Amino acid sequence: MIAIIKTGGKQYRALEGEKIRVEKLPGEVGDTVTFSEVLLAGDEKAVKIGAPLIPKASVLAKIVEQGRAEKVWGIKHKPKKRYKVKFGHRQSYTEVEVTSIALPA
Repeated sequence: MIAIIKTGGKQYRALEGEKIRVEKLPGEVGDTVTFSEVLLAGDEKAVKIGAPLIPKASVLAKIVEQGRAEKVWGIKHKPKKRYKVKFGHRQSYTEVEVTSIALPA
């Protein structure tokens, strides 16, 4: 079973048993998270497509890790003004393991 979920303003592909990194979610390691915004769900036989969401569909996942990504460097520069600033950013993420995908009957 595969599902496309929406969280943190982005869309992710969720397979049962797969780990995915999503935008930071509240909770501790071991907590269960429910994603209720399911856009598409199905398998080889049948596919349900939401308009825009599938009603009463949900994806259950377990939080595996709370972390921060590698640092990304950036530079601001204004030509002919002697202005240059180097900055870095580390994005926070939550790694979840998809346990089940529930569809309405």
